[in-house]
Amino acid sequence: MASLCMNSLPLPPSSHSKKLALTEASSSSNGSIAAAATASKPIVVSGNTPTFVSAPGRRIVAVGDLHGDLDQARCALEMAGVLSSDGLDLWTGGESVLIQLGDVLDRGEDELAILSLLRSLDMQAKAEGGAVFQVNGNHETMNVEGDFRYVDSGGFDECSDFLEYLNDYENDWEEAFVGWVGMSERWKEDRRLSRNYWGPLNLVKRQKGVIARSVLFRPGGPMACELARHGVVLKVNDWVFCHGGLLPHHVAYGLERMNNEVSLWMKGLSECGNNPKIPFIATRGYDSVVWNRLYSRDISDLEDYQISQINAVLQDTLRAVGAKAMVVGHTPQFAGANCEYNCSIWRIDVGMSSGVLNSRPEVLEITDNKARVISGKRDTFTEFHVVDYT
Repeated sequence: MASLCMNSLPLPPSSHSKKLALTEASSSSNGSIAAAATASKPIVVSGNTPTFVSAPGRRIVAVGDLHGDLDQARCALEMAGVLSSDGLDLWTGGESVLIQLGDVLDRGEDELAILSLLRSLDMQAKAEGGAVFQVNGNHETMNVEGDFRYVDSGGFDECSDFLEYLNDYENDWEEAFVGWVGMSERWKEDRRLSRNYWGPLNLVKRQKGVIARSVLFRPGGPMACELARHGVVLKVNDWVFCHGGLLPHHVAYGLERMNNEVSLWMKGLSECGNNPKIPFIATRGYDSVVWNRLYSRDISDLEDYQISQINAVLQDTLRAVGAKAMVVGHTPQFAGANCEYNCSIWRIDVGMSSGVLNSRPEVLEITDNKARVISGKRDTFTEFHVVDYT
């Protein structure tokens, strides 16, 4: 049985670098999708927690909520041209920049495997001059708070398996975490074949899963520290990405300040040396960055004056942050990924997880100041959603 002593668990290494230049590499192997022209400048990341990114000449791909569905996540990443289709989980995006908009957690049974896959792809992408970024969503912050209401029974099982798996990696968190995506299915199958596996009604097994999840995700726990590597908002070139939606008072508060406060809280640290407080403006309340749904409401349900008011707020926010457009997840779009308010906002959560709508995966591609939705096989695009920002 896995040990539940925090001192025995390897913790993710902390990063104190305020500015990171990702070294360029040669173009990717066959099947890769690179920028339209070979990038001549490195990707530069600013902020203790990545907040501002300069990625000259890069193709950007954004993926919405994944909610624990590894198969659908792989499908979306393959469709985006950044993941190999041979089952080896290889980066094929060349110098592309991939951004995942949060809500990897809850409603599915392969949450940690997806996070492991994204970390592995980031390491591979950096070697080719690309990068993978994530922003935390409301389900990430809920789990760090200990709110497990939306955890699938298989999600608890995965936490138990992962905690036991960590026993073989006492001093190398990165190796253990990156390797989990290749091992999780075997652990899952072994568990199902075990004589002691009684399914979701096994109360002893469930209790073990709840304890394991608490150990992993509580502030300062290994998975909370892993999530702390990501903020709640990210500006890449002229685009801003977040889970729910950015508002003018968030910008006035300071994007880097918000990201740092979320990161410190997840690490169980505090700038004052006291118990860290939950960063309310970023993670709590209907108008927080991870919970805001203002821009994702069905425009057909709104009056003209409401549309004008929302558009004014959106334009004020974009001017304040210096962005052309915003990309959000959080609210499933039943008709697929779309843009509104003169395409100043893209809503790309399509509910692809089997725990939500089990819909067809879709991703947003931004290249050469043009945005379009990829909604089928690679290189098959929804032409209705091609927007030129030149």
